[in-house]
Amino acid sequence: MVSYPDSQGAERSLAIRRPPSVASHSSRASTVRRHRPHRSHLGASSYQPQNEFPVFTHTGDVDILISNGRKEQHYLLHKLILAQCSGFFEAGLSDEWAMAGEDSAQNATSAAHARLPQGVLQEKKVWKYELDWGRDDDLPMLVQKNQKAQPTLFGGDGASSQPPALRNKPPAPQAGFFRSMANFSSLHVPTTPTDPDDDTFRDYDNLLRVFYNYPPALDPVNIANAYVECKSLLQIADMYDALDVIGPRVDHHLLRFQGRLWKQIAKYPPSYLKLGYMARSQAIFSEAMVHVVGQWPQGITQLRGQVAESVLELVEDKVDEMDELKAKVEVKLFRLTLTTSRGERVTPSNNWLEWMAISLFRQWLAENTTPPPAPILKSARQLSRNGHDTPLPPPPPFNTGRIFKLLGTGGASYLGHDECKRFLKLSPEHYNRDNLKRFERRIEEIKIKAKDVVKPLMRNFLELDLREGGLPYLTCTRIDPQDFPWDE
Repeated sequence: MVSYPDSQGAERSLAIRRPPSVASHSSRASTVRRHRPHRSHLGASSYQPQNEFPVFTHTGDVDILISNGRKEQHYLLHKLILAQCSGFFEAGLSDEWAMAGEDSAQNATSAAHARLPQGVLQEKKVWKYELDWGRDDDLPMLVQKNQKAQPTLFGGDGASSQPPALRNKPPAPQAGFFRSMANFSSLHVPTTPTDPDDDTFRDYDNLLRVFYNYPPALDPVNIANAYVECKSLLQIADMYDALDVIGPRVDHHLLRFQGRLWKQIAKYPPSYLKLGYMARSQAIFSEAMVHVVGQWPQGITQLRGQVAESVLELVEDKVDEMDELKAKVEVKLFRLTLTTSRGERVTPSNNWLEWMAISLFRQWLAENTTPPPAPILKSARQLSRNGHDTPLPPPPPFNTGRIFKLLGTGGASYLGHDECKRFLKLSPEHYNRDNLKRFERRIEEIKIKAKDVVKPLMRNFLELDLREGGLPYLTCTRIDPQDFPWDE
């Protein structure tokens, strides 16, 4: 608007009018801008408050601080999400729990109310947690601080500006220090100090990341490292009653290793049985269970007292089922016989040579499916190198799985040509070339019958590819959907 003086001394206004479309657009834009959130403009500060994981500045109401005095991780998250994912947070953030600290903050809140102008008071409750590292043998645990948010003009938390008291741990020694001092010439090589608490920081970050549907930071290449990281994450999830949320993420990550995972489970079945149970992974748990039952009682020391009683009961039930099946198969094997050309059962009176073939098979079966006899002496002892009398180590657990595997393979895997020849030579009057061939043919007939009998024990319920090499124990344990102990 431009003004000119008129003849009476008053001002005359000359309005410069914009086109209607421009004027209306400018009016709408100014209206929209009044309702838009604050944005940075040229010449103003470029800092924008973060409102995404891990710090939700505008909407977060649970303040979590993980610090050891050397570094810290800060999270400002949501009560609703934490309570949905964790039984620990569900209880700690409940109204009943909040009542405990209500009285202690009531006076401070009343004073703050009196200092604020009427009509502009907005109160925002912020829950505070800090990681308590405990003593050397204790596991670090989040501890809630009894601190109620202070009301401010803009709904912020006045108390949040006060840094919480930290219980600092002593500084970590620099990695490689003593090694570098031993080799002075290598001092010029820079070394990266490592913090002994890095694993704890990683585990808590992964826990909270999964709560917000972010993938956990787990090793995608080295399965041994991935196992350690997954196990550590599951342990912390168990502490915070969040296995239902964390377990599927761990299961998904490990299953991506595919064939390498099945090979690792075959190497360490008790360890993966425990991990599969914590992760509620049907695939990992079933795979490990087949190995554990097949090797039993080899893994008993690694499981007893370290897994839920329901898991140990399931193992023992499956072992009993396998033992019953093996007993039925053994009875059928010992009843195997041959018949003469007239259809009669072979006996010593009607065909001595063929009856000897049956006797050799039964003797081999009895020796290999019966535990060795106990030593005659009350306590078997041996002389050590220094001449002292020391007890013998306990014998390895007796497992007939290898024998049934041989029976299921047949052919020359047992009772081969040399064994038949040595046996027949024990009766020189019967040993000749024709009798040896006839004897071997009859042994082969028994092997074919035995292979058919042991078929129920030869079933394989592993994902592991056994074409690269067989296992010395049975893998016929079947885990049905109703068997999983976490569905009870």
